[in-house]
Amino acid sequence: MKFKIIHDRGNCIGCTACANLCPKFWELSGQDGLADIVDGEKKEDGSMELAIDEKDFECNMEAAEGCPVNVIHITNQENGEELI
Repeated sequence: MKFKIIHDRGNCIGCTACANLCPKFWELSGQDGLADIVDGEKKEDGSMELAIDEKDFECNMEAAEGCPVNVIHITNQENGEELI
């Protein structure tokens, strides 16, 4: 896996932008209405993470860029660079 998505779920406002732009990877929780990464790993601090391949990068970058509160981050696993 080349990239990692990190979702600062605690600051999510549930606007649906990510789920609309990249529904394969993003959905809204039926419990609290906030976004979840489909099959993402929930961390102790409430954030979520998921490793993705290059083929899934563009869709998730669109979701991150479309997030009005900038709570979706994508990191290049190979060099540690935060891309957004």
